[in-house]
Amino acid sequence: MTAIKSLDPVVPLAVARLDAAGRLIDAEPRLRALNDRAGGGIGAPLALPGVAAIAQLAHRLGIAISRGVVAADGEEELDLWVRAGPDRGGVRLEVSGWRARPAWRPAADPERDGDFLRATGDWLWETDGALRLTFLSPEAGVGHGFDVREMLGQPLTRLFALAQDEGGQLPILSALSARARFDGQRAELRGTGRMVRLDATPRSDPLGRFAGFIGAARMLDAELPDRPPIAPASHPGGGFPRTFGMRLERALRGPLARIIANADAISAQMEGPIRGDYAGYAGDIASAGRHLLGLVEDLVDLQAIEGDDFTTVRETIDLADVARRAASLLSVRAGEAGVRLDRPAADEVLRVRGEFRRALQVLVNLIGNAVRYSPKDAVVWIRLESEGGMGCVIVADQGKGIAATDQSRIFEKFARVEPAEPGGSGLGLYIARRLSRAMGGDLIVDSAPGMGARFVLMLPLHGEPERPPPPAGAP
Repeated sequence: MTAIKSLDPVVPLAVARLDAAGRLIDAEPRLRALNDRAGGGIGAPLALPGVAAIAQLAHRLGIAISRGVVAADGEEELDLWVRAGPDRGGVRLEVSGWRARPAWRPAADPERDGDFLRATGDWLWETDGALRLTFLSPEAGVGHGFDVREMLGQPLTRLFALAQDEGGQLPILSALSARARFDGQRAELRGTGRMVRLDATPRSDPLGRFAGFIGAARMLDAELPDRPPIAPASHPGGGFPRTFGMRLERALRGPLARIIANADAISAQMEGPIRGDYAGYAGDIASAGRHLLGLVEDLVDLQAIEGDDFTTVRETIDLADVARRAASLLSVRAGEAGVRLDRPAADEVLRVRGEFRRALQVLVNLIGNAVRYSPKDAVVWIRLESEGGMGCVIVADQGKGIAATDQSRIFEKFARVEPAEPGGSGLGLYIARRLSRAMGGDLIVDSAPGMGARFVLMLPLHGEPERPPPPAGAP
C-alpha cells in the first residue's frame, strides 16, 4: 500500500500569481513544488488543470471565485480549496485544504445531490458561502431576460425575490442556518413576474466549512399538474399532444447543456493544452449542440403558438428596456463576430402593451439574425419610433439584404432563403411574427439586395385601444 505523504499543517494557505495568459509568475514553496511535480514551472502555464480552469474563469469574468478542486500528486490525489481573483492585470491564487482525498465518498456527497438537482431542474445556479452567485446556466439568461455575466458575483436576492411558505418561513434561511439541503423555496424571477421553485444542497470546503449552495430552478408556470392530458384526437392529423414538446425539451435540455459546456471547456483548453485539431472538433460539437438545442426550443414554441388556446399576457412593458436587454444578451456573440450593437440610450422609454418574455424573445431573434448576417466591423442599429398608435423597435443591419420576392417567404414555416447557409431551423421569424400578432402587433421587413434589412416589431402603445390580431394565415 502506498504511503500517503504527510501534509504540513503549519502552512494552511499557499499563494501564487499568474499573468493574463495563465502563466505562473511566482508561488509559495508548497504550491510551486506541486506545480513542478505536475510538469510546470515559473513562466509556463499552470500545470494543475482544475486550478488553472478556476483562474481562467476568474480572469475572464473579473470576479473572485472559490471552489474545491481535486489535484493529482503523483499516484495520489489532494482535495484543495482554491480562491482566484483579479490582481494587477493577472490572477492571484490562494490555495488551502491540502488534504489527501479519500478513496470513497459518502452517500450524502453534495456532488451527487447536485447531479440529482441537475436532472430535475429547468436550469442551474450556484453560490458561495455569502450567497453570491458563482454560476448560472448559460441558457437561463436568454430564456428569461437577464444577463448571466452581470448576475455573477451578485447576491442571490438580486436575481430572486424570495417568497414565504405557508408557515411564513423562508426555507433557504432555515437551510442556511443549519447548513442543510432545502426544497420548495418559491421566488419571483425579478422583473418578470414569473415564479420559480428553488431546490439546493449545501457544499463544504476541504476544511468542512460551509461554502455555498448547488441549486436548481424550476419554472412554476411551466408546470401544468391540474390540466387534464390532451387526447391525440384533439390534434388534427394525429399530431402529438401539447405536453410532448415540453417533455422533449426537459429530456434534452439538461444533457445538451452539459455537452455544450464541456465541449466549450475543451475547445478553450481550460483543463490544459490539447492538439489544435481536437480543440476544433470540440468547438464543432459545441456549435452543433447549440443548433440542436435551438431547434428543440423552436419546436416547443411552435407547438405552443399553433394551439387554438394560445394567448399572451397583456401587460405594460417598456419596449426600450426590452430592446436594451436583448442587445445585452447578444453582446458577446456580436463581439465575437466583430459587429457593434448600437442600442437605445439608457434614458429612452417606450411604453407599450405586450408580454415582456415574448417581446424579448422576438427581439433576441431579430438582433441575433442581424448579427449572423452582418459582415465584420458592421453596425446593427436598434431604434425606437411611435406611429399610428403603435410603438416600434427597428433592427437594421448592413448585411446583403433580402430580395422583394423572398420577403414574404422568410416568415413561412421552415423557410430559408439560402438553405446552404449556416443558420437556424427556419422557424425563428415564423414564430416571431406569430408572437407579435398574438400581442396585438405585427412584424414587418423592409429590405433590398445589397442594402441590408430593417425588421420592425410593432406593439400597441400603452393607453391605445387594442386591435384584433390578423388571421393566422395572413401575409
